[in-house]
Amino acid sequence: MIRALLSALLFGASAPLAKILLRDVDPLVLAGLLYLGSGLGLALARMIVPPAGESPLERRDVPWLGAAILCGGVAAPVLLLLGLQSAPAGVAALFLNLETVFTLVIAALFFREHVGARIVAGMACIFAGGALLSFSPGTSAAAPLGMIAAACLLWAADNNFTRVISGSDATAIAMWKGLFAGGVNIAAGLFLGRSLPSTGLMLATLVVGFACYGASLVLFVQALREVGAARTSACFSTAPFVGMALSVVSLRESTDARFWMAGALMALGVWLHLTERHGHAHHHHAHEHSHPHRHDDMHHDHHHEGLPPGTVHAHHHQHGEMAHEHVHFPDLHHGHDH
Repeated sequence: MIRALLSALLFGASAPLAKILLRDVDPLVLAGLLYLGSGLGLALARMIVPPAGESPLERRDVPWLGAAILCGGVAAPVLLLLGLQSAPAGVAALFLNLETVFTLVIAALFFREHVGARIVAGMACIFAGGALLSFSPGTSAAAPLGMIAAACLLWAADNNFTRVISGSDATAIAMWKGLFAGGVNIAAGLFLGRSLPSTGLMLATLVVGFACYGASLVLFVQALREVGAARTSACFSTAPFVGMALSVVSLRESTDARFWMAGALMALGVWLHLTERHGHAHHHHAHEHSHPHRHDDMHHDHHHEGLPPGTVHAHHHQHGEMAHEHVHFPDLHHGHDH
C-alpha cells in the first residue's frame, strides 16, 4: 500500500502547483496539458530507459485499457464539467469522494475483492475526512449532482478495469491513459474556444504533469497489481489532504479545525489499511498469465538457471493447482471468494 500512498503524495503535490498555473491557464486546457505531460514524459522515459521486469501489453489487454480510457479519460471529465456548470463547488467536491465508495463496491461485487470490516472502516474514515474538507454550508441541494456522481462511477469503473491489466507494463498503461486523456481534454478545450498558454507556461505544465501525474499513475497501477482496486483507491483518496497540506506550506494558506480533524480521520483510515492482516487457507486454480514476479513469494515454483529467487522478472508462466495458508492481499493471485 506504500505505492498507493506515494501515488497520492505525488498527485496531491500537483494541487498547489496547478493553483499557481491556473492564474494564466484555462482549467480544461490545464487538465489536458497535465495529462499530456504525463503521457509524453513517460513515452520519453521509456525511450531513454526501457522498463525492465515488466510484461508488455498484450492484445487481450486492449479492450480493458480502452474501456478504462473511455470511462476515466473521456466520459468522466465531460460529465464532471457538465455538472460543475451549475453545481456549487463545495457540494461537488463532496460528491467526488463517491469515487472511492463506488470503486470498493464494484471491486467487491464484480471483481471478487475481499473487503472486510477493517477495510470498510478505514475507507469510511478516509471518506469522512474528504467530506469534512469539502463541506461548504449553505449550498443548494438542487444542483445537478447526478452527472458528478456518474463521473465518479465511471472513474471507479476505470480503477477496476485498470486493475485487471495491472500485471502488464505499468508505464505503458499510464502512458496511453495520459496521452488519450490529455488529447481529449485539450481538444475539448479548443472546441469550446479556450486558448493554449504561452510556450514557457505550456512546457512548465507538461513537466508538472510528468512529475505529478505520470509517476503517480505508474505507482497507482503498481499498487492495483499488489493490493487491488478498493485499497488502492482508498489510500489514493488522501491526495486532497496532501494537496491542502502542501498548500499550507508552500502558499502559506491558513488552516482551521476542519483541516486537522480531516487529517486525523484520514490518518486513522490509512492506519487501518496498513495494519490489515488477512490470512486463511485458500485454493489456487491452475492458470497461465504474465506479470512481474519473483520466485520467493510462495506462488512461483518454476525455475530459471542462474536467476536468484528474489530477482523480479516477467514472462508467461503456468500455475498449477495449489492450496496453502498465508497472509495476503487481493493481488493478481488472490481473487478467490470468501
